Amino acid sequence: MKRKILFLGESYRADAITWVKGLKEFRDFEIITWELQTPNNSKLNRFKRILEYFFSPVSIRKIIRNQKPDMVIAERTTSYGFLAALSGSKTIAIAQQGRTDLWPEGSVLYPFKKFIQKYAFKKAHLIHAWGPVMTIHMKAIGVDMSKVLVLPKGIDLSLFTPSTNNSNKIEAIVTRSLQPEYRHDSILKAFGILHQKGIDFSLTIVGDGTRLQYLKDLAKELQIENKVTFTGRIPNTELPKLLQQSNIYISMPITEGVSASLFEAMACNCYPVVSDIPGNQSWITHRENGQLIEIDNIEMLANELMWSFENAEFRNQAILRNRKFVEENANYDTNMKVIADRYHELLDSRNN
Repeated sequence: MKRKILFLGESYRADAITWVKGLKEFRDFEIITWELQTPNNSKLNRFKRILEYFFSPVSIRKIIRNQKPDMVIAERTTSYGFLAALSGSKTIAIAQQGRTDLWPEGSVLYPFKKFIQKYAFKKAHLIHAWGPVMTIHMKAIGVDMSKVLVLPKGIDLSLFTPSTNNSNKIEAIVTRSLQPEYRHDSILKAFGILHQKGIDFSLTIVGDGTRLQYLKDLAKELQIENKVTFTGRIPNTELPKLLQQSNIYISMPITEGVSASLFEAMACNCYPVVSDIPGNQSWITHRENGQLIEIDNIEMLANELMWSFENAEFRNQAILRNRKFVEENANYDTNMKVIADRYHELLDSRNN
């Protein structure tokens, strides 16, 4: 029996595309999507977006009345997840996207976000934790863990395939959004140190964001602009080729839930050099299958990049283990089938 799902979230995001695509592929769900239309790119628009958010439960309930979805699913417990909780749907699944979703921690909205998150957790019938790091927060605030499914969506291993890179220089790639919390400036400064030491490299920075011009100016200031390529936003289908052309993957966020970008890099035989935070510690052990770097420690990042490149045999063993790990734990074909089957089980139990 074909069932219908209303997805609440930003449907253009790679994470959301994977989730929706998997549900269509593996259990033939029909998906309707709804998202906020006001971009979050200026103070005026942020105010308009809050207003739109305030009135959105009316729009969502109208869609449910007209389209009659069997269940509502939503990403991010403090935004779309709360809207799902208010939707009146008989069956609700929500996903915690970050380590806690309560971000930024210094925000004036922090107490409000805590309140609406608790409400969303209480109303949800299934809660996604895309990795173990997310369950720490859930347990701490008393979430009913019998409702929690701990499983990443996985990545398409037929698309993200391994390649051999025998380059005699560091060919690094960064695939995170160009926002302050991803610390691209620290990455550029570390490569500035490598440049001063006369070490050859190329650095590809994929994506777009508010820091693009600042980062281009910084690369120029560090005199490495001829070694750094800013690709801008690209389709996810073009990403595997760029990863396969690289030998080191770098990601320096100050907070992390579960990074599909990290899995993609590991699948393509990129050696991971990432920030030393709980979201990365779930998958990476320092100098075993990657490097863990203190946040904003530019000297450490530069030194560990040199160490990882100089130890080619170690690096090659690590990338083989990482590919095997991804095949066993983050395979989209396996994991999305489990998730789709779980939705059918949930709907069956809710309808009895």
